[in-house]
Amino acid sequence: IKNIKLHHDKVPTEFSDIITIEDHQKAQTYTVVKNKFSIIGILIHAIVLLIWLKTDALNIFHNFVTGSIEGNILQGVIFIIGFSVVNSIISIPESLYSTFIIEEKFGFNKTTPKMFIIDLAKQFVLSMVIGVPFLSLVLWILYSLGANWWIYTWAFIIAFQFLIIWAYPKFIAPLFNQFTKLDDDELISEINQLSERCDIKFKDYFIMNASIRSSHGNAYFTGFGKNKRIVFFDTLLKSLAKTEVISVLAHELGHLKRKHILKSIITSSVLLFAGLWILGQVYNNPGLFEAFGIQTNQPYMALLIFTLIIPYYTFFFTPISSWMSRKNEFEADEFAATYASAKELITALLKMYKDNSSTLTPHPIYSKFYFSHPPAKERIEFLNTFSS
Repeated sequence: IKNIKLHHDKVPTEFSDIITIEDHQKAQTYTVVKNKFSIIGILIHAIVLLIWLKTDALNIFHNFVTGSIEGNILQGVIFIIGFSVVNSIISIPESLYSTFIIEEKFGFNKTTPKMFIIDLAKQFVLSMVIGVPFLSLVLWILYSLGANWWIYTWAFIIAFQFLIIWAYPKFIAPLFNQFTKLDDDELISEINQLSERCDIKFKDYFIMNASIRSSHGNAYFTGFGKNKRIVFFDTLLKSLAKTEVISVLAHELGHLKRKHILKSIITSSVLLFAGLWILGQVYNNPGLFEAFGIQTNQPYMALLIFTLIIPYYTFFFTPISSWMSRKNEFEADEFAATYASAKELITALLKMYKDNSSTLTPHPIYSKFYFSHPPAKERIEFLNTFSS
């Protein structure tokens, strides 16, 4: 925050032709406000977690929701789902403030209160429809398949993830946004030419009405098999020229051709395997429950505790995962520069930095630790090596 404030009144020289001082100062202020709010959010989440784990709250809540229920699996499902609902309710004020105060103040929010409530309702119903069967099967495996339950759980979760990836573009995403087929013949022709150069075949191109919630822009591809599709935010198509859209798309296709998605799936699968192995060693260890004063030594309670504390043990791997992500972004940029245009990608990125009020001057250490994408200066310098 201090570093951003130090650079508040001057646009970095390499961006001065594109970014005005007004846009730069807006981005700096926006970033500071978001970071300050993030600190508050971290503190609130820490306090809530400490209340759950270091007081009798978890025991009281468990007894309240499972007191008249018989059967370990049903108890576990109702307890964990109930816990998730309570935590979701606790997080609503944070989401409200972020959407209707911060995003509204800086001109990004397009969400209405009615839409916010409808989205919450849809998310709740969807989480019940997907979450209850998923959790029921996980707990059935845990209680029914012996000491190696964690291996079967790992296999089930991997299969379930692929099912969700397949179903998301056709069945889940349309619950929240409208997707219309791209009807710009000129842009479709250029996309087809890019696809041929990259040796990638896509059946459909869609525009998502992202502008109903936010003015931020993006593009992505999703799904696999016959459900694989390219999706453009309508906000992106409004702000970028066609040649810039092609360069942004080439970057996204670069992730696919460089097998970043496959590598990510493999990495997450290995980490999931390791995490479940650890849980498999401690889920019935009395010490785990004693450490947090838990009176119910049920495996489903161990599963919940493990889920709550594991992010704090893996926090120090953050800079490694961030570095790997930035490495992938550079590779995707190189792909875009090869199969499209580095110059057009630079102008597109600068417009997106401007439109999204992204800071151009993050602290070097902070960005190394947290950023999944290279800072603007590093990214533009890298692309310039292909456009010179």
